[in-house]
Amino acid sequence: MPKLPILDAKEAEKILLSLGFELLRIKGSHHIYGKGNSRFVLPFHSGKSIHPKIVKSVIDLQDEFDI
Repeated sequence: MPKLPILDAKEAEKILLSLGFELLRIKGSHHIYGKGNSRFVLPFHSGKSIHPKIVKSVIDLQDEFDI
């Protein structure tokens, strides 16, 4: 299994927006994105990389919504 890429919040946000997600609201440092019935919460701490589990979730979304 290949290693997961290291992403920061801005890079993950670009991926989500390219998949058609839109920013619904911001609560503290959490940005909530939505597309249809799907919701995705992205912790947005600038300058820090996001947790590998969240990176995997973004990649799984990319596989699911990328047509």
